[in-house]
Amino acid sequence: MSVVLYGARSTASMVVHWLLIELGVEHEVRELDFELQAQKAPDYLAINPAGRVPTLLIDGQVLTESAAIAMHLADLHPQAGLAPPPGTAARGDYYRWMCICVYTLMPPYRAWFYPHEPAGEVNADLVMARARVQLETAWQQIADHLQAHGPYLLGAHVSAADFVLTMLMRWSRAMPRPSDSWPALAAHARLMKTRPSFAEVYRREGITDWA
Repeated sequence: MSVVLYGARSTASMVVHWLLIELGVEHEVRELDFELQAQKAPDYLAINPAGRVPTLLIDGQVLTESAAIAMHLADLHPQAGLAPPPGTAARGDYYRWMCICVYTLMPPYRAWFYPHEPAGEVNADLVMARARVQLETAWQQIADHLQAHGPYLLGAHVSAADFVLTMLMRWSRAMPRPSDSWPALAAHARLMKTRPSFAEVYRREGITDWA
């Protein structure tokens, strides 16, 4: 099987890179230089017209969107136990948490990091303030869930959703109230960081913060 990951250091491609390592999948990483706008180059846009990362090629099939790729990888490698069986109650919870990552956390992060996009530079501070409220509200809800039902999102068993959540937690590290200032979220992060694959993806990507 030929597996090629297009990504960039410390971006949304990190969770895909992490899972490939976790699952022991042989792969090639093709790093895009964002400073040179390599993600907007014609040859990359021919693969991923959105001009974003990650893009994963599996035997030539083009896969995009980090959470979708994470779910697909978990299903391709059921022996790892990172996704509950289809049709089970746990599978429904798994979908729920993946969608919370995608629909509840990722949009305000986009607003926080690119506040000029929705309303122009003049309104950037207002956009960031609103994004912060949305993220902190979500973190509180997730922390409450983990406190009552953890240590992982699905209880006793880790899933691909925990990998996506951990990546998103890391994104808050420089915000006024980082996600790991909630004790239950900090405990979750500590568990995920003890996985050898976490240290390895950090080594390969040259990341040193939030270790």
